[in-house]
Amino acid sequence: MANTLKLTLIKSPIGARNDHKQTVRGLGLRKLRQSVELIDTPAVRGMVSKVSYLVRCEDANATK
Repeated sequence: MANTLKLTLIKSPIGARNDHKQTVRGLGLRKLRQSVELIDTPAVRGMVSKVSYLVRCEDANATK
C-alpha cells in the first residue's frame, strides 16, 4: 500500500500570492476545511511545503 498524505485547507488563500492560490487548487483543495488524500511523492511534498501556512498535512495511514 502506498503512503498517502491527508491535506486539509485551514486558511483561506484569498490574500495569498497568485502562484500559491494555484498550488492550493492543484492539490485539489477548493473550500475551507476540505480534506483530500494524495499519494506521498516528492512533487506533492514540494507543493505542500510551498503552501504550508495554508494547509495541515497528516499521514493518512496513521489515521486509519
